[in-house]
Amino acid sequence: MTAPAAIKGSEHDRAFLKPRIFIPFIIITLIWGSTWIVIRDQLGPVPPTWSVTYRYIIACVAMFAYAIAKRVPLGVGREGHLLAIGFGFPQFFLNFNFVYAAEHYITSGVVAVVFALLLVPNSALAWAFLKHPLTRRFVVGSGVAIAGVGLLFLNELREAIVAPEAVLIGIGLTLLGVLSASVSNVMQGMRALRERPIVAMLAWGMFYGTIANAVFGWAVYGPPVIEYRLGYWLGLVYLGLFASALAFTFYFGILREVGPGRAAYSSLIVPIIAMAFSTALEDYRWSRLAVAGCLLALAGLYIALRSRPEVSATTQS
Repeated sequence: MTAPAAIKGSEHDRAFLKPRIFIPFIIITLIWGSTWIVIRDQLGPVPPTWSVTYRYIIACVAMFAYAIAKRVPLGVGREGHLLAIGFGFPQFFLNFNFVYAAEHYITSGVVAVVFALLLVPNSALAWAFLKHPLTRRFVVGSGVAIAGVGLLFLNELREAIVAPEAVLIGIGLTLLGVLSASVSNVMQGMRALRERPIVAMLAWGMFYGTIANAVFGWAVYGPPVIEYRLGYWLGLVYLGLFASALAFTFYFGILREVGPGRAAYSSLIVPIIAMAFSTALEDYRWSRLAVAGCLLALAGLYIALRSRPEVSATTQS
């Protein structure tokens, strides 16, 4: 299905730099840069799937309450519910279960760095299925940024104190999370989703993701497990309200405006922010390799986001 107007790479670039896009982009990167430490604190007596379930119960209630308060119609029809399942299952069930499981094997910093590779499948799938163009400068800048992330990854591996087998398992789980998130991200470019209100679709997507988490959690781990520690529940509220309900509302809006490739730049900045939080809260020590990686990633961002117009292409769903 072809969109009514052609989308040019330059249009995506100009849209990205508009305050209504760039400000929410900064907000979500700051929020998601902090979540890795919070998720780490969630690992304990509560099985990860149940923690994800509690998180999305909070987020789901918040989204439905917001939709009702704003009088956003929640009736999305049969096709809308199928679409909500289509992006909600990989994003809010598969992705987060893989990420939470990965943090049992590797540090939150390594998970954040590996997740920065989201840019690659997002850009590739958007080019293959949505016909989003890839400008040469965008590709070059992305390559430079990924090289910077590679240095950060190398630095984290050097600092890792776990067995190599555990590192490989953790990286593998994180990559599965990346692919799951990417499928959901690219779906936001479909016209059938773009024509529906973000708030309503996000509420239903979270609803179906929550159901999937609860069913899987009960089947694998048994009845819900509760931790009564205050810090655990404060973390859940933060992850549910800010890192999920607020951040995904902003992020899906950005996805629809600038496309999955450019939106995924949040995942390149997040590990840098995560390391900054780790510096303040976990006494993280910056090496020359880590500094070089950060600078290279930021330089790549600058190059890619200044990409010039090339041949336009139609957008498909």
